[in-house]
Amino acid sequence: MTVSAAEFNRALEIGRPPNIVKLFPNSRGLLVSGKVIDHALAVKGKAMTIAANGRNYFIIRGALMAAQKANAALIIEIARSEGGAKAYCPTNYWNMARMVDQVCNELKITIPVAIHADHYGIKSENDLPFASVEIPTIFEAGITSIAIDASHMSDDKNLLANLELNKFIPAWAGLETEVGEIKGSQGLSSAAEALFLIQGLNAHNIFPNWIALNNGTTHGLEASSQGIQVELTAEIHQALAPYKTSGAQHGTSGNSSERLREITRKTRTTKANVATALQMISWGVEVNDYGNAILDRDGNLIKVKNEGVTEEMWQSMVAYAKEKGLKGGGYKSLNLPFDNKLLGQPAPIRERMCRRVEDFIYNMLVNVFNAENTAEIAIAAILRQGSYDLGPKAQRIEDPADWTREKITARAATLNSDKGPEGNFED
Repeated sequence: MTVSAAEFNRALEIGRPPNIVKLFPNSRGLLVSGKVIDHALAVKGKAMTIAANGRNYFIIRGALMAAQKANAALIIEIARSEGGAKAYCPTNYWNMARMVDQVCNELKITIPVAIHADHYGIKSENDLPFASVEIPTIFEAGITSIAIDASHMSDDKNLLANLELNKFIPAWAGLETEVGEIKGSQGLSSAAEALFLIQGLNAHNIFPNWIALNNGTTHGLEASSQGIQVELTAEIHQALAPYKTSGAQHGTSGNSSERLREITRKTRTTKANVATALQMISWGVEVNDYGNAILDRDGNLIKVKNEGVTEEMWQSMVAYAKEKGLKGGGYKSLNLPFDNKLLGQPAPIRERMCRRVEDFIYNMLVNVFNAENTAEIAIAAILRQGSYDLGPKAQRIEDPADWTREKITARAATLNSDKGPEGNFED
């Protein structure tokens, strides 16, 4: 199947959510709900697409180029810690849609793209009043999908926070929820915990597209070979099958391509977050085949000559990092102070930064994630529905009378939850 010009024009006309139409009335960028992307990958089956963490412009541009080449549905995202009110990246919740739309129009990108607010972190009930004000503003700025991450809290409070904040999320938007913070091999999620969260949401007519688990990975550079626990993930996804919830795989950068292929083949995952790898690749850092940075004997990053930023710029970045005491994954804090300097490099340098990201993502989409040609599946779904809103992913199974606030608290007390060590595991 191929998409004709008439079909694409129709998808543009009816497939862009109201906030996107209002922001970009004359755009030819097909920015869509996260629901559309999840649907396309689920329909293809044994396929997931990249949720490219757009920490800088070069990543966003390279990701869009790769997805266009692969004819793949795509997600561009940023997490609250990276692009929220206390951002350490130039890309944020309020400018990401504008950046994506600009590139789509400039490069005549025709694949559908969701704009995802990842890890909207809720650390305690005290965060809820602020979130109730801020969440509407990010949708006003072009977000089309959101991950409510209250996994730091106990199971009952996690569920209750999701219920409280859902009224601020448009019904048409893509939705992700999370059980278990991403902590590596400690505090692994269980099927019982995941079911508790999804069943409680289901009882209140909330049907998430994705659930993120702590299934063995970490954010940032992966020092361990443990990685994703595929069988645990498959077991949890199977338990959730009646609720039609897809998986969102976090912490992919530290996992081999073969393990990621296993996740694609054996689980119901449709969304794979890639963050640190893309940042390093855009800068020209040496990485292995699945994007994990290679360190020298002293634990320092290795710059590939004539790749990414200029050698002079890299030396400046290294000196800044040394001054600030940053190593390895801590280099993420260079994104904001160096953004204008990176944009001020000569065009051939900027182009090679984007091309390096494009090459990496294209290989992942086509040869690892099986996402090729999912763009046309997404567009077909929009045309078939005749709307930007594909409607609810599932139907209510649970009785709301069994999921009152009091009963949620009582049910949570029966769960045998191991949340793992305390600490900051946001990104």
